[in-house]
Amino acid sequence: MSAPGRFVTLEGGEGVGKSTQLKALAAALRARGLDVVETREPGGSPGAEAIRRLLLHDLDWTPEAEALLFAAARADHVARTIRPALEAGKWVVCDRFVDSSVAYQGGAGGLGFETIWRLHEAGSHGLKPDRTLLLKLPESEAARRADDRDTAGKDLIGGRGTDYHAAVVAAFDRLAAEEPDRYRTVDASGAPVEVTDLLVTALEDLLP
Repeated sequence: MSAPGRFVTLEGGEGVGKSTQLKALAAALRARGLDVVETREPGGSPGAEAIRRLLLHDLDWTPEAEALLFAAARADHVARTIRPALEAGKWVVCDRFVDSSVAYQGGAGGLGFETIWRLHEAGSHGLKPDRTLLLKLPESEAARRADDRDTAGKDLIGGRGTDYHAAVVAAFDRLAAEEPDRYRTVDASGAPVEVTDLLVTALEDLLP
């Protein structure tokens, strides 16, 4: 009987290094003999990638419309990419998932956590990760890294004001406090290889 698949997500505010660590963590897990699928949100399936451009680059949506679009993208992503991989015994490592919607649209956007969870239940049958890794940086360092990353221009959500992004960080902290069994908070201020080591350590109890 094959080992069960695992679903791991990387979360956090802007500039904490999720995209870099997604690739590094997936490589570290493959080095341990695991079959790993790398994916992202919004995106990760053809339908979700089509919605991604609408969300991040084409139009500035109301919080309600934004939440619905994220839920629609996620439903396609879960059905076409995540669940099939997990059922095949693979590990799925994802840059953002439903917790980002809860933090951004539910917390900073003012819709409330429960509204987003209800949308997630309807669209994706309430799927939650086995482990959520919350990358944390001091606000000033996160802002500096985000600015360095976005020399070609921020996406519509990343380009929102400092108060909005402070509310996002506070919402993630609340989520981590509410689900300590699922969440692990990781200091992202070190060198990339050091952060990757911390992420792997935070998964040791799930590794075969």
